[in-house]
Amino acid sequence: MGLTILATIFVFSVIVFVHELGHFATAKWAGMQVDEFALGFGPKVYSVRRGDTEYSLRAIPLGGFNRIAGMTEEEDLNDKSFLSKPVWKRMIVIAAGGIMNFVLAIVLLWGLFFVVGTVTVSPEAVVGSTIAGSPAEQSGLAAGDRIVRIGNQEISKWSDISQAVAPYSHAVVTVEIERDGQIQGVEMVPDVDSASKKAMLGVMPMTTKEAHGFFESAGMAVQRTGKLCQLMIVGLYDMVTGREKAEVAGPIGVAQLAGQVAASGFANLLMFTAFLSLNLGILNLLPVPLLDGGYIILLILEGITRRRMPKRALYYIQVTGAVLLGSLFLFAMFQDISRF
Repeated sequence: MGLTILATIFVFSVIVFVHELGHFATAKWAGMQVDEFALGFGPKVYSVRRGDTEYSLRAIPLGGFNRIAGMTEEEDLNDKSFLSKPVWKRMIVIAAGGIMNFVLAIVLLWGLFFVVGTVTVSPEAVVGSTIAGSPAEQSGLAAGDRIVRIGNQEISKWSDISQAVAPYSHAVVTVEIERDGQIQGVEMVPDVDSASKKAMLGVMPMTTKEAHGFFESAGMAVQRTGKLCQLMIVGLYDMVTGREKAEVAGPIGVAQLAGQVAASGFANLLMFTAFLSLNLGILNLLPVPLLDGGYIILLILEGITRRRMPKRALYYIQVTGAVLLGSLFLFAMFQDISRF
């Protein structure tokens, strides 16, 4: 439980802080007045003023925020106000948060590729290791054993294993292995994973580790980020169009995942942080009211028409966005509770 809490705080703090830092840095560059830049939420624990900006540390260490002066017409506007700046500068400030999430993912992947390297999983049905306490370990399977048959199904590659084991949850199955040129039959009862509900032997594939140079790692990080973004956008499109079942995780689900990933090592937690940062960057730039992407659309319209959106129209747009985001949040929470 403690590890899950720490991992959740780390992941959310890093991602949201970097996001808000993008807004903050570009607002300063554009000559806007930033009243406060905060690390965390809730009551202030510590604060210090430097120039026009108050830098504060808040009690709840999850992310952060910054208050830019003059973001609504109800405020007293001056030459440092957000609304007093040209449309193109305001667009840069709004888009900078999501862009920084992409930058964070690239930097994290760059560091991981350079320091840790990459691991390639062998497609062969050869045991690399067994999970402690699993049916495979208890039955004596060891690294180097080649799985040739499970029940009545022949195994030619690693991906055949899960399908072959599926019918034998809590049932005895004979697993034939090749060891030192000899075929042996081993009986075991597969476990059922509590999360996926799938039968498992508890075997892991063989892997090979490869080191990469500093500049090679940079190129790989950019390439991997682009590939992940493509997969996320396609997956999101498939969910919206009904081609795929909508599977989303809310705060509870993300916290559970963070704890599970952290238990497998800090490098994996950094990889998870990069993946989640890309998610936030993509979702936040979608053209949905109340999100940065929706705000950018309004700024584009303002730039074309040379006038701001009427207050009444803006109100209805914001209400629509609030309903959409609220519904999505409740759906995600419902899925989290169902899985839990």
